[in-house]
Amino acid sequence: MTDASFLGIDVGTSGVRAALVDASGNLAHLGRAPLPPSRRDGAGHAFQDAPGWWRALVAAVTTLPEPARQRVTAIGLDATSGTVLAVDERGEPLGPARMYDDRAATATAERIAQVAPPESGAHGAGSGLAKALELLQAHPRARILTQADWLLERLGASGVSDENNALKLGYDPVARYWPEWLRTLAPNLPLPEVLPPGAPAGRLSPEAARTLGLPAGALLAAATTDSVAATLAAGIEGLGEGVTALGTTLALKLAGTRPVFDPARGIYSHRLGEVWLAAGASNSGGAVLARFFTPERLRALSEHIDPDQDSGLDYYPLPAPGERFPVADSQCPPRLEPRPADDVRFLHGLLEGIARIEAEGYRLLAERAGTRLRRVWTTGGGASNPTWTALRRRLLQVPVAPAAQQEAAVGAARLARCAVTGEPPLTLQPTEANP
Repeated sequence: MTDASFLGIDVGTSGVRAALVDASGNLAHLGRAPLPPSRRDGAGHAFQDAPGWWRALVAAVTTLPEPARQRVTAIGLDATSGTVLAVDERGEPLGPARMYDDRAATATAERIAQVAPPESGAHGAGSGLAKALELLQAHPRARILTQADWLLERLGASGVSDENNALKLGYDPVARYWPEWLRTLAPNLPLPEVLPPGAPAGRLSPEAARTLGLPAGALLAAATTDSVAATLAAGIEGLGEGVTALGTTLALKLAGTRPVFDPARGIYSHRLGEVWLAAGASNSGGAVLARFFTPERLRALSEHIDPDQDSGLDYYPLPAPGERFPVADSQCPPRLEPRPADDVRFLHGLLEGIARIEAEGYRLLAERAGTRLRRVWTTGGGASNPTWTALRRRLLQVPVAPAAQQEAAVGAARLARCAVTGEPPLTLQPTEANP
């Protein structure tokens, strides 16, 4: 496979990125194309036209050098979780897609809550199932596809989905089947074959190959969600490794041996082979810091903080009341007092407070997921702050490093490689907690 390259396609919230990765896993080329913003109304709907996804995918892929495209052996894909559309028997859209952040299906979500078990990923107005049921009301004989499913069909796959994108449609990743309770809600909902992410899912069709300038017959890998692809791109390899996204909020993922589902805390798990990615998100994060400091001021003050010393402040930094992970309390108040006159010490306390939330989040995930945290990769804007990294390392007591790659498309390319080699995306490698 020394001359092989793998194509990863990330269909994100604002655009499509295409990454060519060589046989050693190194990023060789990256192409980009924007997506139009979703159309919205006052009822909470968010729509996009699926043909626009395909046009952006073609634009992103065809910006890559043609000689490099001709060496592509396999293609991986990720897309937004919970985005669904209705199509006819030929796969043509019967209307616009309902997007991941569409929250209009509140009444339908209440129907689902009466039938679905608490641990199901189908709960909530933003679930794929809630939107799928409403699409079926308008198009009773339609097939319902996720965004990733539809794009894989355009590439050449047929009648398949993946265990990550199917989660919000009600798929049971533990038992690995479509549960019977789904039939009570949607007896006419066509349910596709569901494959593990990275499993072979088909071959690139001659028509798609001509359009994209890729070799016909290139292997297609079963897809994943954009957040899981970003986790794979970060460098995670196996059990006990975590990925922290330090953005507006604080999002954690930890690879463990057991699935964790705790709706009250917003904890859910994605399956990658025999490894489970347990995830939770705190409302703390960069949004709190932005209330008090500009990015420039934050960087300047950080240089004067000693990360090996405790600030002496006991903050729980939140932008507003309410928290769900690691604390489940819709009224949880921000704790930002007392505020010292020294801005260096104040920032020290804020960074330390967010780091304590991260440490408690990993403690909870590790306890529930049957593993011990042994390393953390970091994505997002906060990953570039060395003081914060050192402070987090002290509180987490494990190695902390910036993500190997920030592009989710690189994670999708990793799935493409799995389709060729047959290796799992994550390994059950032993740790101290899992000898």
